[in-house]
Amino acid sequence: MNALPANPPDETHAVLLGRLGSRSIVFVGLMGAGKTAIGRKVATMLSLPFIDSDQEIESVSRMTVPELFERYGETEFRALEQRVILRVLENGPQVLSTGGGAFMNAHTREAIAAHGVSVWLKAELDLLMDRVSKKQNRPLLKSADPRAVLERLMSERYPVYATSDVTVPTRDDRKEIIATEVVEALCRHFGIDETAATGEVRS
Repeated sequence: MNALPANPPDETHAVLLGRLGSRSIVFVGLMGAGKTAIGRKVATMLSLPFIDSDQEIESVSRMTVPELFERYGETEFRALEQRVILRVLENGPQVLSTGGGAFMNAHTREAIAAHGVSVWLKAELDLLMDRVSKKQNRPLLKSADPRAVLERLMSERYPVYATSDVTVPTRDDRKEIIATEVVEALCRHFGIDETAATGEVRS
C-alpha cells in the first residue's frame, strides 16, 4: 500500500507565511556560509522579496564594501550596516541576507528579534575556507593567515550566532536542498507539522 503524499509545498508555505506575518527571514552567519545564495532560493520558494544587506549598503553609499572598510574602517561600516538593516526590516515580510558581522551588534540583534526570524547557516571551517579563498573581496581576510582569521571569527561569533531562532547546518550540497531544509526548520520553529500520514498541515 502506497503512503499518502505529503502536503503540497504551497499549502505548507502558506501556513508559514501566515505565521511570519510582517516579519522577515533574516540569514546570519560567517562569510562563505551561503547566506545570499540560500536566501535567494528560500525567497523564491516562498515568493518573497530578497534583499542582501551588503548590496543595500553599496547602493546607499555608492561604494563597495571593501572600499568602505578601507576608507572609514570597520566601526563606521558597522554603524552604516546597522542603519541599513533597521530600515530594511521595516518593510517585511522578505528574506534578508546580512553581513557576517551584523548579528554581533546588539541593537541589530534586537531589531531582528523584533521584526524578523533569524536563521544561522552554520558551516565548518574547511567549507568556509574553500569558498572564501575563491574571492578577493573579503576585507577581514586580508591577512597572511586567513585560516587563522576565520578560526578567530568562528570562536568569537559562533556563540552569538547560536542565539538565532533557527540553526541550519550547511555543507557542500545543492542550494535547493539546503533551502528546503531551511524552510523545514522554520516550519518546526513555528510548530507547523507537515504530516504526511494525514495530508493535513497541523499548527
